[in-house]
Amino acid sequence: MNYRKRLKTVFLMSQIYPQDIITGGKFRIIDIKNLMQVPTRKPGKYTFVKPDPHVTPEKFNALKHELKKMKNRQPGLIAEVKRLASDGDFSENAAYQIAKGKLRGLNRRILETEDFLKRAVIIERQESETAQIGSRVTVEVGGREKTYEILGSSETDPGRGVISRNSPLGAALIGRRAGETVEVQLAEKTVAYRIIRIE
Repeated sequence: MNYRKRLKTVFLMSQIYPQDIITGGKFRIIDIKNLMQVPTRKPGKYTFVKPDPHVTPEKFNALKHELKKMKNRQPGLIAEVKRLASDGDFSENAAYQIAKGKLRGLNRRILETEDFLKRAVIIERQESETAQIGSRVTVEVGGREKTYEILGSSETDPGRGVISRNSPLGAALIGRRAGETVEVQLAEKTVAYRIIRIE
């Protein structure tokens, strides 16, 4: 076997560039297993944490409507994937790969939404002397009044004054009464919130 053939053989076996194979006119011994390993990411702290199941009736109904729309789209995407699959070589069929990716993403969202709806806990707003999930709490902070609605994490919207029951402020307010003051650690300072009223 001549030099060119040997170079081609080693290149194909190692799946790396020729300049990484040869040093000073000699072959370098390389551990192919290490080169072929795919890096993996260690699971993070919240990798397996389920989404907060607490939702308002409005959010629950919106998710049911969205689930119905996704299921209505499913047959069309399945038919598209089957049609494109008949075009031949999958590896060179970009349209097929795109359609398959869309279908896979849709199927994943359907399963996630179905799972969430099965576990959902509907928030029932009711009058209470203490702040609860679903309560609207008006507080005085820094000489100004602000009103917050305490909901589940999936409906958090700070711009509209909607905070999560799991947020530092939300967790501090739950169970407290009008007239009480709670202190919350925010960034590098502690902020005091005096509860004015609960609705």
